[in-house]
Amino acid sequence: MSNEPQNAAEAPLVIGGEFTLNSRLLVGTGKYASFEETAEALEISGTEMVTVAIRRVNLDPSKGESLLDHIDRDRYHLLPNTAGCYDVESAVRTARLARELLDTPLVKLEVLGDPKTLLPDPIGTLEATEQLVKEGFTVMVYCSDDPRMGVRLAELGAAAVMPAGSPIGSGQGVLNPNAIRILMELVDVPVIVDAGVGTASDVALCMELGAEGVLLNTAIAGANEPLRMAAAMRDACAAGRNAFLAGRIPKKLYANASSPEEGLIEEAGPGA
Repeated sequence: MSNEPQNAAEAPLVIGGEFTLNSRLLVGTGKYASFEETAEALEISGTEMVTVAIRRVNLDPSKGESLLDHIDRDRYHLLPNTAGCYDVESAVRTARLARELLDTPLVKLEVLGDPKTLLPDPIGTLEATEQLVKEGFTVMVYCSDDPRMGVRLAELGAAAVMPAGSPIGSGQGVLNPNAIRILMELVDVPVIVDAGVGTASDVALCMELGAEGVLLNTAIAGANEPLRMAAAMRDACAAGRNAFLAGRIPKKLYANASSPEEGLIEEAGPGA
């Protein structure tokens, strides 16, 4: 009998009916000490989709090397994002620029409310999603964990709904797991937890909840040892997914012996 897990042949994650991912860990490219460390962390993480903040990347070869010089596009799907955009117009403009420069319909849409919390602006997010979907983008949307917001985004044609586990870069983990559970029940597009995870157990929890994937950046790049953390996140993502597919035992108030009482050999009495 093979020792291979029963779910080894599990269908991959598909975004927008076109982009196929065997790894369910999506990784950002900011905040690393060097481009070389970025590339090594991506490789170790096993990711197949990496985010690029298009407004923060050097796109002019005359100004020196760029992050894009260190990302193998034959190996990774580039997911340009609209990080740093606080209104619909700038988010849409940035998405169009990314599509022209990187030749991809993919975009991770961020329309932020303010620079302190970096929480998504709900109205702007809805408006930008609707516009970009009409323009043929494959829109993966950063949003709050409000289930109704997720439903509206899915109805507008978002390819994936990406609720924040907690504020960007906070490392607080998933603050409202019940909201994530409800959201997954209400939409039929992938739900990918985006932002706020701090360590491997946070990633495992997201996957155990049934999320289709996790997107993170700071949790790896900001770790004391980013490369070691990249490996930890890779393993946690796989372990959490396996645990979800296996199905955990129900929680009980009292003990439940792991060995059955039937068939126990009674201890012989005196004189036996």
